[in-house]
Amino acid sequence: MAKIPITPRIAIDENELEENFVLASGPGGQNVNKVASAVQLRFDAAHSPSLPDEVRRRLIVLAGSRATKAGVIIIKAAQYRDQQRNRDDARVRLVDLITKAAFVPKHRRASKPSKASKQRGIEAKKTHSRLKQIRSKRFDD
Repeated sequence: MAKIPITPRIAIDENELEENFVLASGPGGQNVNKVASAVQLRFDAAHSPSLPDEVRRRLIVLAGSRATKAGVIIIKAAQYRDQQRNRDDARVRLVDLITKAAFVPKHRRASKPSKASKQRGIEAKKTHSRLKQIRSKRFDD
């Protein structure tokens, strides 16, 4: 079966995707009641052999409410009136989600302000304070 490329190192097999065609809601006239044009795409991320463990974890977190407790990601596409365009849309959205999960976020290192910058801040504060004192209307008795 064909593989869907995600990144140069990650590709998922089409057998891992399950597509159900359902009736779409919303406008469309009689066509909406007759043709199952909406697509419900299911991808079992928790048990996918194509995904590395760290990508799998980030993917389930990124999917949010689209992921079930069992780790199955469900994407519903009903934007278009024909089945094939909705099917392509659902696949593109899944690929985008996996691509985002494949990106490794940079580890943030905590930094401290330098002594010189602290000193500059204190000096600026003193200067501002002196200026305020000069401007104030104090009457000494």
